[in-house]
Amino acid sequence: MGDEDKVVANDPAPEGSDPDIEPATLVPPEPHDPALRAETDETVASLRGLVIYLVENLVDAPEQVSVVADQRGSLVQIQVRLPESELGKVIGRGGRIAKAIRTALMIAGSRHHLRVSLDIES
Repeated sequence: MGDEDKVVANDPAPEGSDPDIEPATLVPPEPHDPALRAETDETVASLRGLVIYLVENLVDAPEQVSVVADQRGSLVQIQVRLPESELGKVIGRGGRIAKAIRTALMIAGSRHHLRVSLDIES
């Protein structure tokens, strides 16, 4: 290994990075703290509520809609189950409505450092 391959502790930050920001500050905190975990649970519940509100107002039979939210770390997976006859109303022509719901979830989740995915099933 030559001298040029050695890493020196005082080397400047790589090009394009901010030397004042440490990489650890860019990672969202793990919810080990009970207060932080409760806040995350509230966030997941509010994301689920957003989906329920949007989907139930699109379909003719809102009582047949089932929405389940599951969180694993910073990923929240939301599953919507509804009758096949109502599927087109939630997906929309060319998937436009489903894409709009996913976009709203992405924005709402990003405010809390969460990545949200939406599955629509019959």
